Amino acid sequence: MAEATYKIIKTEFVNVNQMNFQSLRHLVLELYDYVNWFNKHRIHGTLGYVTPAQYRQEALKKVV
Repeated sequence: MAEATYKIIKTEFVNVNQMNFQSLRHLVLELYDYVNWFNKHRIHGTLGYVTPAQYRQEALKKVV
């Protein structure tokens, strides 16, 4: 699971954007934005075409 996630990050965040980071802080901020987008806005086919945040919320409703 972790390898697949890292592959997606390398493919979408690093290779596609081809950004030049001026500092470590700039990298951290851009990565934070990407992870936020990945979890709260990007739909995933393996999760039934919902975001990870939506999927988790629905899963928690079923548990309670």
